[in-house]
Amino acid sequence: MTIEIINTFDEIRKSYNGSSCRTERSKIGQFLTPLNIARYMASLFRHERDHVRLLDAGAGTGVLFATYIETLVTIKKPPTSIYVVAYENDQRILPYLEETMKRCELVCKSAGIEFRGEIRVEDFITAALSLSEENLFYKQDEKFTHGILNPPYKKINGRSLTRRLLNKAGIEVSNLYAAFVWLSARLIVSGGELVAITPRSFCNGPYFRRFRTELLKMMRLHHIHIFDSRKKAFADDDVLQENVIYYMVKEERRPERLIISSSEGSDFDKSINRLVLYDTVVSPKDRDAFIHLVLSEADNHIMNKVETFATSLSELGIDVSTGRVVDFRAQRYLRLIPEKEAVPLIYPCHFISGFVSWPSDSVKKPNAIVALPQTKELLLPSGYYVLTKRFTTKEERRRVVAAIFDPKRVRSTFVGFENHMNYFHIGGKGLSPKLAKGLALYLNSSIVDRYFRLFSGHTQVNATDLRRMPYPSIKQLFRLGTYVKHQMPDQATVDEILEKECAAHDE
Repeated sequence: MTIEIINTFDEIRKSYNGSSCRTERSKIGQFLTPLNIARYMASLFRHERDHVRLLDAGAGTGVLFATYIETLVTIKKPPTSIYVVAYENDQRILPYLEETMKRCELVCKSAGIEFRGEIRVEDFITAALSLSEENLFYKQDEKFTHGILNPPYKKINGRSLTRRLLNKAGIEVSNLYAAFVWLSARLIVSGGELVAITPRSFCNGPYFRRFRTELLKMMRLHHIHIFDSRKKAFADDDVLQENVIYYMVKEERRPERLIISSSEGSDFDKSINRLVLYDTVVSPKDRDAFIHLVLSEADNHIMNKVETFATSLSELGIDVSTGRVVDFRAQRYLRLIPEKEAVPLIYPCHFISGFVSWPSDSVKKPNAIVALPQTKELLLPSGYYVLTKRFTTKEERRRVVAAIFDPKRVRSTFVGFENHMNYFHIGGKGLSPKLAKGLALYLNSSIVDRYFRLFSGHTQVNATDLRRMPYPSIKQLFRLGTYVKHQMPDQATVDEILEKECAAHDE
């Protein structure tokens, strides 16, 4: 395929984006792949085959399979035949896709390669699930040697037909992109390859646990590429998620190492590549199959530092839960100003200098919740609790932000914690004062924040993520707690204190 023809893809993409409604594209989770990203994805395939059967699920304009064909026709030993199956059910984009398929056929013909292209105008999930068990698992001519995809990013409605069909097939996912990748992986032959670009959110957290475990059973990671800037990779679209590109091979053997690369945007010539041990990215001991993206020696240093603290939260006798009060469900019981029969209701906006400052008259959030039999299950006995924000903005300096609820500062028999926070507790009750202070100081350290970012590609801090982290021992937490007086020390002091504790632990 000539450079001139390939280069028109970005013009086509921009033209389509300009002529179509961004809201409508977002509704179906459609983000078209820029040409340079498509070329990079195509370059990740490694194995030469005489006969290529290529799957592109959610093909859009066809830029992904076209760039791979561009690569195939120029290699030293091109294949003798190429068969492309492209799934796309957006009628508005079909003319572009049909034109791409025609161009690919002409290019292959001029290179002496047998070509067959098929556009399936149907929903990929329904089509993939409709394949019989016999065809799906035993007939090799129904499977593919290669898969390349930029699947739609959209949450699956819990009551939708799609969700019911997926559940029936044992595919438990909450987002279309995970369903597309899962089903594509099932359709790849043994020894086959898959390249995908998706949000990074699947790498950790409870919602994608089943997806991760099943995908990593079927396929082995060989290369992961991370974009340091979420804005620059998809500059023409409002892409809020951090995206990753990953290359996988369907094989039994776990590779000893894999490549993790990164670039600020889509300037791949300036990528930084790092060869890392597979087990440091996907630990065989990890039942949750978290994917740790360690980019540099500095990242590795952070992981080693934090993991010198080898105590689990359960070993400390501490648990962490999500705040019980969902304000819109309990709206009739909420009060802007504290009144008789009401108890404090704590929001993240009450976090001041590492402690809860209550009440607040500077915000429009309620300050109290009425204590009634109907709200009993939403409240906790007053005590020392450590709270963390569940959501932070991209602009916030830290992702893990902790504060101490001190019952001597906020006097009440009971307290309510709003759902946008997590709270650390012992059996539904508070911690000792010194333990709470030490835990909050640890969580507010830069080293913990950077550690958390290594395995979290989103701004949400889930209770599950916090349970998985390593913690100092009880003795160490008590020692850290002695440094916290009337307010949390400043960031530099917190980091210095924890660095000393790390050094003392190493000795």
